Amino acid sequence: MARVVLPEESAKEISELIDVLISLFFESLPRRDQRNWARVYLNGLVRTSGKKTIRNIAGTGASSVEQSLQQFISKSPWDWTPVRRSLAQYLERTAQRPLAWVVQPMVIEKAGDRSVGVGRQFVPQLGRTANCQQASGIWLASSEASFPVEWTLTLPGPWTNELMRRRRAGIPDTARSLTPAQDAVHAVQRMAATWQLQRRPVVMEVANSDIPQSIESFALQDIPFVFKVDGSLPVSFGGAGRHKPGPHTAPARELIDSLRSQRRVVEWTRHGRAEGAVTLLTSAAILATPGEDRPVPMPPTPLLLVGAWTEAALLPSEFWITNIGDRPLAQLFLLAKLTDRVSLDFTETCEPVGIRDFEGRSFRGWHHHATLASVAHASKLLSARGRLPDGYPGAGRPDIGAGPAVRPRTGAPAPLPRTGPPVLPPRPLIPGQSARREYIR
Repeated sequence: MARVVLPEESAKEISELIDVLISLFFESLPRRDQRNWARVYLNGLVRTSGKKTIRNIAGTGASSVEQSLQQFISKSPWDWTPVRRSLAQYLERTAQRPLAWVVQPMVIEKAGDRSVGVGRQFVPQLGRTANCQQASGIWLASSEASFPVEWTLTLPGPWTNELMRRRRAGIPDTARSLTPAQDAVHAVQRMAATWQLQRRPVVMEVANSDIPQSIESFALQDIPFVFKVDGSLPVSFGGAGRHKPGPHTAPARELIDSLRSQRRVVEWTRHGRAEGAVTLLTSAAILATPGEDRPVPMPPTPLLLVGAWTEAALLPSEFWITNIGDRPLAQLFLLAKLTDRVSLDFTETCEPVGIRDFEGRSFRGWHHHATLASVAHASKLLSARGRLPDGYPGAGRPDIGAGPAVRPRTGAPAPLPRTGPPVLPPRPLIPGQSARREYIR
């Protein structure tokens, strides 16, 4: 139950920032005491060391505080969706101008069997079977920073089929047992339909079995996407020439490798690293392939298969399917690699504020905790980058303790205010560079 001892000035500034965030994102909470407990919980997520359990946040010798926090998180009926929507709208409007919505899987391994959604299941991210919860975060991501704004918690069959287990966890009647990808696709559809956000490409990894339904779901709402897929995925494509009208079918890896003579070289900088990297890219137009039990979508969705080689690799190693056909390959690759930006921010910021640490057993409690952890994540990154909300007393001052502030180089001109979505910088002239070589960062 150790707590971080912050300098008095830093502690005061963090509290001031959280007060502003409460006023921005928690107006939907109907009672003042609820907003007060949200403030207490947020302060605990940001300032408490070790695991962010309710007991640690409450501190020693404060049983009444612990009971009140337990009631607020696990039982209080406040709706988390308006809070998440307000957070997303604020970040979209003023903070980062995201390039994409990135779906990031999250696996929470558990020792017991009572946490909502827990079960023994095969987890692709771990490459093994584990006793765990599987969740997904939807992140607003730019090249500079990323923020989780929506969460899904996947419920294995026993949690939706067994009435007593469902009632004990407070699982809503509308909740169904779906795959993590299906849960994430439905969440993106809800965001696109009701959250009043600018439509952004959705970047996510999708298993072969989920590809047809995911493509069809996003096509119905005209949602742009970049899906990372396995090289074994069968894809259909048209033939070349009069004698090969097609369509033909082949694994994605085989089709991309057949086009190695058309590769483009892309130089880029990895997220969180100073060194550059070189990747070779090529692409092929493909046809949407329906699942065995699903009819062919009408009209078929025009798609692009993109493949990548590392500089010294003999075979392509990464593959994406996208319905974005009007952007250069370098920009599509930049969008795909925003998953690295999200992974970095998840490890450096979201995990330290306790996104995995909820120990309660209720569906509602898990979502309340994830919502407050998302706001805590935003407070850490906004303060570290000097992008503080209007009305915050310390706006414009350097970092308040969450990390080093990002400052322009000495003598560098002040950056111009952004008036639109970010674009890639002009390609620099690199001596000896071929016309097909592209530079992104």
